[in-house]
Amino acid sequence: MHLGTVGTGWITEAFIEASKETGQFTLTSVYSRTIDKANAFAEKHGATHAFADLEDMAASKTVDVVYIASPNSHHFRHVLQFLKGKKHVICEKPIFSNLKEWEEAYRVAEENGVFLFEAMRNLHTPNFNRLQEGLEQIGTVRSMILPFVQYSSRYDKFLAGENPNVFTTAFSGGALTDLGVYPLSIAVGLFGKPANAVYFPVLLDSGVDGSGTLILNYPGFTATILCSKIAQSANMCEIHGEKGTVVFENTGDMYHPRVRLHGDDGVRELPADDHPNNMVYEAEAFAAIIKATDTDAYERLKKISYDVLTVTEKVRHENGIIFDVER
Repeated sequence: MHLGTVGTGWITEAFIEASKETGQFTLTSVYSRTIDKANAFAEKHGATHAFADLEDMAASKTVDVVYIASPNSHHFRHVLQFLKGKKHVICEKPIFSNLKEWEEAYRVAEENGVFLFEAMRNLHTPNFNRLQEGLEQIGTVRSMILPFVQYSSRYDKFLAGENPNVFTTAFSGGALTDLGVYPLSIAVGLFGKPANAVYFPVLLDSGVDGSGTLILNYPGFTATILCSKIAQSANMCEIHGEKGTVVFENTGDMYHPRVRLHGDDGVRELPADDHPNNMVYEAEAFAAIIKATDTDAYERLKKISYDVLTVTEKVRHENGIIFDVER
């Protein structure tokens, strides 16, 4: 499949490398806001076409699938452009700023007979499947703690009086939408949509959350999600059952899953695949769904995406975190 990209940051480069490794994609086209930057990016990554006009790229026959990694608040406009051009779209998380955008975009995707994916990479890793195997060993789940606490170098710029995208409502930023969606997607992917959710944010002067604690209520247990861009953690994750605990590292990278059982002196390692670029797995999954027209797998991913956004929009609004696109 012919791949196009929107965005020239490190995450786009990582997806390009992942897509090449799958053998399912050939990078043909890249977009940037200036043609000089687009040409330079195309030359660096071996693309044959460079664009500085989204409409031209969306209409081009050089693209079958596009990967979008523009600023969060631009996702909706960019996604719609390509869906209307009948291109499959892979959009970096968080896919949209709110449910209104989500519902309209998926309606347009269906109307045009193409797939729309949220690039939530952790859900496609073999190690996510290992978590599900580990849950079978630990009995009834009673609690879990899933942190993604990672100090952002952009916070230094924020403190210096600048306005980095990730710390502004103009670009739909904040800790929950940037980092919290990773652990939230794991919780929803494993256990479904919670019965209730409450968020306790640390608000910055810009109107977004620099960090926060999200509490999810499920029948019989509670999940605690910590997210922050203004502090740092080892990001050790635990799911606690009556017979033992599933442990892993980092809700984005999903490293080193293992099980500790009560009364067992050792730790049972779960077969792990700690790939240095785990975007490979989502690229493989999306390619497989497109080629097989696997609507069942597609609908499962859609539901997780919808449920995650339902939670984040609810708790944001309850705390007065309103993005500019919602005003």
